[in-house]
Amino acid sequence: MAVPKRRVSKARRDKRRSNVWKMDAVALVKCPNCGEFKRPHRLCTACGYYNGKQVIAVD
Repeated sequence: MAVPKRRVSKARRDKRRSNVWKMDAVALVKCPNCGEFKRPHRLCTACGYYNGKQVIAVD
């Protein structure tokens, strides 16, 4: 059976057990133009607007 060769320190053990390293969910905001959810500071893929201006034409 595998046995650790050296004792794991409390700091190393607690770092491993902490939840800091886990990924967070992606933040979403509503587009002020169409109301679809989008990532902040990015172009809305549903309507093509960014910062109140139409950037791309979406069919």
